[in-house]
Amino acid sequence: MNAAFERLQRQLRDFFGGPGGDGVRPAAVAAVAGVGVGLWALSGVYIVQPNEQAVVTTFGAYSRSEAPGIRYHLPAPIERVEKVPVTTLNRIDIGGVGDAKVPEESLMLTGDENIVDLNFSVTWRVADASKYVFTLRDPDASVKAAAESAMREVVGKSDLQPILTTGRGQVQAQTAELMQKTLDSWGAGISVVEVQIRSANPPQEVAAAFRDVNSAGQDQESARNEANTYRNRVVNEAKGDAAKLVQSAEGYREQAVREATGDVARFNQIYNEYRRAPGVTKDRLYIETMERVLAKSNKVVIDGKGASAPIILPPDVFRPRTQPAPSAAEPAPPTVAPSTGAAR
Repeated sequence: MNAAFERLQRQLRDFFGGPGGDGVRPAAVAAVAGVGVGLWALSGVYIVQPNEQAVVTTFGAYSRSEAPGIRYHLPAPIERVEKVPVTTLNRIDIGGVGDAKVPEESLMLTGDENIVDLNFSVTWRVADASKYVFTLRDPDASVKAAAESAMREVVGKSDLQPILTTGRGQVQAQTAELMQKTLDSWGAGISVVEVQIRSANPPQEVAAAFRDVNSAGQDQESARNEANTYRNRVVNEAKGDAAKLVQSAEGYREQAVREATGDVARFNQIYNEYRRAPGVTKDRLYIETMERVLAKSNKVVIDGKGASAPIILPPDVFRPRTQPAPSAAEPAPPTVAPSTGAAR
C-alpha cells in the first residue's frame, strides 16, 4: 500500500509540475477548471415529480414555473428551484380534535344570539405554486385564520337549530365560498377543496337543558303528526261517504228517470194498440192484469165448457207456494176436478 501511494503521488506531481517538478502545468489547471465548471453546470439539472410544480427564481426574484419532468436551471447562485406539491391534499382541524377541545376556536355566537360549540376541518391544496411561495409566510396559519373567520361570519348569520340539524350542508358551502374569496384577495394561490363540520353541539353547561328542549320539541312534532294523521283520515272518510251518497242519489235519479221514461214509452205503445184494436187490447190488458194478481195464488180456474171426462190436476197446484215441496217418499194423492163448472 505504501508503494502504491508513493506511485500515485509521483504521478500527480509529474502531471501538475512536469518531470522536473518546475511549476504547474497550464493544461492541468485548465483540465481541473473544466471539470469544476462542468460539475457546476450539471448541478442545474433537476427532476420535478408528477405531483409537484417547480418555482424558479433568478437572484431571488420569480422567473418561471416548471411542470413535471426533467428540467434545467442555471446553477446557484444564479437561479434556485423550490418544488411545491400541488396535488397533495392538506387538512387543518379547527376547534380541537377528539376530546382535546379548544374553546377559543370552537365557541361561536349564532344569529339568534345562542352559543354553539362547533368543530370543523378544512381540506385545501396548492393551486398556484408561484403565489403560494411568494405570498404566504406560514400557509397553515393563514388558511386556519381565513377558515375560522369565514366560519364565524357564516354562523353569526345563521340560527342555532339549522346548524345542529339539517342546515350543516349550507353552512359548509357558504364557509368554503367565503374562505376562497378571502384567500383569492390575498393572492395566496390556494384552492379550498372542502369544509366539513365534525360536530356541532350546545355548550356543555347548557347541554342538559338543550336536550330537554329538543325532547319537548320532538314530542310536539309527534303530537302534531298524529293530529294531522287523524284529520286526514277523518276528512278522507267524510269525503268518501259524501261521494258515496252523491253517487247513490245520482244512481237513484237515473233509475227513476229511466223507469218513468220506460213507463211512458210502454203506455204510448199500448195506447197506439188500443186505438187500432180496442177490444183485443182490453182483453189482453185484463188477462195480463189477472196473471199478475193470481201469480202467487194457489187457486186454479178451469173452463169446463164441453168437458166430459174428469180433469186431473197435479197435487203441487193446491199446495201453498211458501211451503217446501214434498219429498219423493211422501207423494200426495191426485185431485179430481169436476167436469162441469169451475173447479177451485
